[in-house]
Amino acid sequence: MIKIYLARHGQDKDNEMWILNWHRDMPLTEIGLDQAKQVAQKIKDSKIHFDKIYSSPLQRAYQTAKIISDYLQVDAPEKNELLIERDFGIMTGKPTKDSKKLCSPDIIQAELITYFLSPEGAETFPQLIIRAKKLLDFIKSKHDGQSILMVTHGDFWKMIYAAYYNLDWQEVLTMFHFGNSELLLLSDDSSAEDSHIFNIKQHNS
Repeated sequence: MIKIYLARHGQDKDNEMWILNWHRDMPLTEIGLDQAKQVAQKIKDSKIHFDKIYSSPLQRAYQTAKIISDYLQVDAPEKNELLIERDFGIMTGKPTKDSKKLCSPDIIQAELITYFLSPEGAETFPQLIIRAKKLLDFIKSKHDGQSILMVTHGDFWKMIYAAYYNLDWQEVLTMFHFGNSELLLLSDDSSAEDSHIFNIKQHNS
């Protein structure tokens, strides 16, 4: 039985400035580096083993993944394009606080985040579900019976979660928040409700 762990990258410079970053390739802040080290230490202390680590190609995710692999003294992460953040289209580079004003009524309001659904040029959540299923098919076909870590981004991780457990993507957006450098487990013997492994102190959404 495969175990798939999901981690979100630590705080990057756009997170710090409350900017919608999409593929803007910003590095981790000092806080983000510390968050990555915290989750790496928690993983090490918990004796969680990974047979393989995959990362989004964006540096905020790869930096996080590399810190984890260094702590665990395992092979460096492999970049996988399927793990890249959602394309935000015309919302790229906009302040997060403007999401509701610019995209209403085509939004879903969660406790901490306003999710815009289909601004011009953006990937929709149904499109992300398709990408998530493609990613999961790849992982399951290549790593049966292994423990895999994937380091990715906020919007896309939720669609991986929804695709794995066959949940409605609209409900998933409002179920709970997935903060910087937090860790989840997707497994046949781990229910959707019990997937959250580690919480890390948050400074941004």
